[in-house]
Amino acid sequence: MRGKLLFLGGLAAGFVLGARAGREKYEELKATALKIKESPTVQEAAGVVQEQATRLYSEGKTKVSDRLANSRFAETDIGHRLLHSSQSPAIERDMATSGAPTTPSGGTSF
Repeated sequence: MRGKLLFLGGLAAGFVLGARAGREKYEELKATALKIKESPTVQEAAGVVQEQATRLYSEGKTKVSDRLANSRFAETDIGHRLLHSSQSPAIERDMATSGAPTTPSGGTSF
């Protein structure tokens, strides 16, 4: 019960402080966030993270495919289709275009 009261108190305090700050402070925070997002350092870091995610995805896919190919799963119809498909799955298409796998709703799965 105490945790709920603290949460509600924090929520109320945040609401009051946010309302007092007003639209001007919101726009200032928004501009600062955009400036940080577009900075070369952040962009470079995002590129590095994207490359690492793509590399880890590829390595993981290879390991999983190798293990599945050497298991009883490979003998099933589904396993055979997954391991020997001539078309690339949607996740590989997503990786090629964005560098990160996406969920069916379009968000990233990280």
